[in-house]
Amino acid sequence: MSSTSILDRFLANVARLHARTTTQRFFRAVDRATRTQDRLLFEILSASSDSDYARNHGLSSARTYRDYADRVPIQTYADLAPYIDRVRSGVVRALFSPGERILMFALTSGTTAQSKYIPITQRALADCRAGWNIWGLKAILDHDGCLLRHIVQVTSPMNDHAAPSGVPCGAITGMLAATQKKLVRKYYTSPLSIAGIADTTAKYYTIMRLAVPNDVAWLVTANPATLLALARNADENREALIRDIRDGTLNPTMNVEPQIRNALAPRLSPDPARARNLEKIVQRTGRLLPKDYWRLGFLAHWTGGTMGLYRSQFPALFGNVPARDIGLIASEGRMSIPLEDSTASGVLAVTSQFFEFIPADEYGTAKPTVLRCHELSEGGEYFLLLTNFSGLFRYDLGDRVRVTGRMGQAPMIEFLSRDAHTASMAGEKLTEDQVVMAMQSAAGNEASITNFVLAPRWADIPFYRLYVEMNASKDAKDLAKKLDRALGEINIEYESKRKSLRLGPVDVVTLPTNRLTERNRELRAKRARTAEQFKHQYLLPQPGLDADLDAARSMQEA
Repeated sequence: MSSTSILDRFLANVARLHARTTTQRFFRAVDRATRTQDRLLFEILSASSDSDYARNHGLSSARTYRDYADRVPIQTYADLAPYIDRVRSGVVRALFSPGERILMFALTSGTTAQSKYIPITQRALADCRAGWNIWGLKAILDHDGCLLRHIVQVTSPMNDHAAPSGVPCGAITGMLAATQKKLVRKYYTSPLSIAGIADTTAKYYTIMRLAVPNDVAWLVTANPATLLALARNADENREALIRDIRDGTLNPTMNVEPQIRNALAPRLSPDPARARNLEKIVQRTGRLLPKDYWRLGFLAHWTGGTMGLYRSQFPALFGNVPARDIGLIASEGRMSIPLEDSTASGVLAVTSQFFEFIPADEYGTAKPTVLRCHELSEGGEYFLLLTNFSGLFRYDLGDRVRVTGRMGQAPMIEFLSRDAHTASMAGEKLTEDQVVMAMQSAAGNEASITNFVLAPRWADIPFYRLYVEMNASKDAKDLAKKLDRALGEINIEYESKRKSLRLGPVDVVTLPTNRLTERNRELRAKRARTAEQFKHQYLLPQPGLDADLDAARSMQEA
């Protein structure tokens, strides 16, 4: 073992002791979450007390939570956009006290056509990092042998473009990686420059070219589809990959920007021994899969809501490796911190943001009930409101969560769906997580059906249309019938509307192979600046959004 490794171990022990102290402090805050949240709210209000927003809403005289709630209505991004646009132009006092430094604007990458710009201050970044530290320490300590081994992580550029003020706009994951401790960064298999590779296939290949030769302990990215794509990319390009590892090269046919290719050259040392080992794996199995060339401790990604549908595909590629959900986290901040494997449930991140909750059955009404975290009921479903150091005040995130239990005074929550992923033509209020659960039930042994779209269709009797690819099911009509039945079992309002003939049965349309994959590629290019965070939409919220799929069906029939 090298002297560097000995130094790393010493520094790691120091860091672990510090992290344990930080974690213990967090759990104490969780035990008294109500007091923690009260204190945090007024820290946030104090930090923005001299802003135009605070003056316009009379926040300087707010002394209690009720004062705050009475002065500030529930906000959407559109409500805050005029203030955020001024901050982007350099007028920081629009949302913050003078002198506050804006490090970057984090871009959202959801289902809307236009990106949202979330101001990231030093405190907002610190809160985000603290949540990751708590999550990471617990995950590593729970999985023996993962400390001081390599990590595969996928990030996007933190500098996609510049705001009018010159402040970078991009993915907060890029900034978190760039400002990570050197000891941790040393074990990342990919340098930050990888995020700048525009071609997705080339980016994934390059990540695996650098990662496969190393002793990887775990992989982390938000979307599980990214991990599957990485594994498949390496397998599909196994001959070129093994040759690159043997020769110390990077496949010249991959569309990697010249400046990035040149920067990577020092990392591409020839490794004939590793190449021979990989060749033996291919000779023995006919494939090149992570379960055969890495000793994985765990995988880290979203597992809640629709993301759980991907889990059936992981054992074939990665083996029976446990999954640790990374928590409900977005450009706007971290909402939960999972502490165990195989669950999307995590404790509310009470030290990072001030939270309010709207009961799901009142969401979208004129005057909904708004609750604090200590007022929630186990099993209840709610929509989140955030107040934080990014200049968001009573911000409607649009995320639906379920309370699964409690830790101290803080609720444990799991993500269900985005509000944009809800459809209701006859009062059925069908949610995307219900659709995914129903498909899992309907598919049965055909657990590989992960690429489908359910679309509401207007007619004399409205109905839902299921779009699947021709190779997805041996009997598409039978699948549609099973899905229709499963939806009624999961959603009693759907069942009621079907029985009363206010909804028709699920219709089905089969599409050419890879049509939905190509559609996702097109939508990703239009909507998301960060490909890794793009989420396939299983349920379309409004009739008419499936026009392109309907056109593809018509062309196929013609």
